[in-house]
Amino acid sequence: MQLIWFRNDLRVHDNTALTAALERGPTLALFLLSPQQWQIHDEAPAKIDFRLRNLQALAGELGRLNVPLLIRTADNWQAAPAILAQVCQQYRIAMVHANEEYGTNEAARDAAVVRRLADEEVGFRAYLDQLLFRPGSLLTRSGSYFKVFSQFRKACLQQLRLAPPRCLAPPQAQPAVAVSADPVPTSVAGFPIPDASLRNLWPAGEQAARQRLQQFAENRLHDYADQRDLPAEHGTSQLSPYLATGVLSPHQCLHAALMANQGELDSGNAGVISWIDELLWREFYKHILVGYPRVSRHRAFRPHTEAVPWRDAPDELAAWQEGRTGFPLIDAAMRQLLATGWMHNRLRMVVAMFLSKNLLIDWREGERYFMQHLIDGDLAANNGGWQWSASTGTDAVPWFRLFNPITQSQRFDPQGRFIKRWLPELGELDRHDIHEPSPLSRMLCGYPAPIVDLAESRARALAAFRDLPPVEADQE
Repeated sequence: MQLIWFRNDLRVHDNTALTAALERGPTLALFLLSPQQWQIHDEAPAKIDFRLRNLQALAGELGRLNVPLLIRTADNWQAAPAILAQVCQQYRIAMVHANEEYGTNEAARDAAVVRRLADEEVGFRAYLDQLLFRPGSLLTRSGSYFKVFSQFRKACLQQLRLAPPRCLAPPQAQPAVAVSADPVPTSVAGFPIPDASLRNLWPAGEQAARQRLQQFAENRLHDYADQRDLPAEHGTSQLSPYLATGVLSPHQCLHAALMANQGELDSGNAGVISWIDELLWREFYKHILVGYPRVSRHRAFRPHTEAVPWRDAPDELAAWQEGRTGFPLIDAAMRQLLATGWMHNRLRMVVAMFLSKNLLIDWREGERYFMQHLIDGDLAANNGGWQWSASTGTDAVPWFRLFNPITQSQRFDPQGRFIKRWLPELGELDRHDIHEPSPLSRMLCGYPAPIVDLAESRARALAAFRDLPPVEADQE
């Protein structure tokens, strides 16, 4: 008997470990509920609810393949080895199959599971599935992990031209096995169920995910380069929750992009090229997580930036979190996050730079807050984005560059449509006043004054970074 251990790969199509298990013989499936570990990782209630809803859909898909899904609870990952061993003993499992996961805690968990299963004479095989390239397979000439995205991208494209990605054939149903599937819980303790409006934004299941991918590829992908930065437009794919939970594979996404661009990776339609780059950014940050594990231990990628004199300003942090900074674009973006579990990518950069530069508050405060609210929360992407914005990370924005939230608003939401959607109190302001409301407008609308002076805060941030100790040679 084979066992497929599902983690963040909740699909049956193009699932490497599931395909491998079914090819070897009768297969059972397992998922571990780990609420304590999820809390340690600051995972959002919206993400846990999305995971459980997708797990329910997965159970149905597995049922059609005659693969029973077992549910066990390993409150934290230290309990995983014993539980896997018990399941393997009970069902006489010969081999456990799982798709690779990345991060220091994930690696430690899997190593402990391998050791325990070896004691039970049970095999364990891990497969490349979450990424296009296994971390460590793309290195610089000196043998190190890439630190610059453009160089990493070039290496990826070279490999993809040599071996274009292919999706696995759909799995075939196996003969029925005499094991009953377990019911999938609708909630777990410590993670309240989001309201219906949020859940409706993110339908669960492979069918919904693949339909969303198809609609994006057919209707919006070609305009992606022009529309992706406009928060009032429906110009992005909004597939990130499905990728983060593994309801879609990167191969499926890349295949859809290539189909829309006559098989071209970096020529042809600008929208497709731009979206493929976003898939490779996702890949890049996963490789960084493995190659430079300090980033998953709450450390800056650039060690010398640990000396930045971050401010302890709890009132300003709370104003940022709750969308009441007095800067309309910032506040609208934060309210979008709270209401939907998602934020437009351009705005993620804007609000992150505002917190880490204009407020000079430690980027880790923002990173954690995002993880606690994002339905697409992903350690590698979230950490990479925050460190990029805070100028502490790899390939980061230069420390002297600060996005001005007012000019960003004027440029990317010129009519104020996005702001009006999320700040209805400003709905009567014209397109000139809405980006930087006058004191009178603020009073009449009940909208707060700015919590910081942009010019002064910019000067403060520049001084803080300018005065950092010099970079050591081995930190370059």
